[in-house]
Amino acid sequence: MGMEDGIERLQKWEGRREEGGRRERERERERERERERARRERERERERERERERERERERGRERESMSPSLAI
Repeated sequence: MGMEDGIERLQKWEGRREEGGRRERERERERERERERARRERERERERERERERERERERGRERESMSPSLAI
């Protein structure tokens, strides 16, 4: 009886350990998804900033074109 109780306790412990490992892996996957989402958001923000800079350059080009030729740089 004592040995069977020990084996049963060991099996329960193993089951809890395995379940804990599964939960930890799921938490790690969730953290990885969050890191990836944040990386994509930063990349989108950088692209928006590049587009704003290109628009500012186009605007400066239009301003230079509208000046008289003697004032254009």
